[in-house]
Amino acid sequence: MINHSTKLRVRYSETDRMGFVYYGNYAQYIEVGRVEALRMVGVSYRELEDKGYLLPVRDFNIRYFKAAVYDDEITIVTNIEEMPDNRITFKYEVKREDELLVTASTTLFFMNKEGKACKPPQFFIELMKPYFN
Repeated sequence: MINHSTKLRVRYSETDRMGFVYYGNYAQYIEVGRVEALRMVGVSYRELEDKGYLLPVRDFNIRYFKAAVYDDEITIVTNIEEMPDNRITFKYEVKREDELLVTASTTLFFMNKEGKACKPPQFFIELMKPYFN
């Protein structure tokens, strides 16, 4: 299993008139978590794209419990619980210290530059294997 934590500080521009983080910004926060989790295992989105592979989002689910506010330090905990095949599922928790704010999940699929679904490249599989043995 892959487990990675990323910390961010809420900026004023990310809040709404009520002073809470605007709900749509959580999608950006979890994207940061996803990118950094992959980077931790040695894969960057740039490298995948440069080699002709894309990872479009197929599903995005989110549940809100509490709101973050300006200047909160939040932690995005990102997990990959299963070895990816042609899809990869990420699960997230967004926290303020130990307080759970949001849970979410995304499923992405591998696509080649011609727009067709495909298997992940071998270098990707090799980098992921140590986390699932």
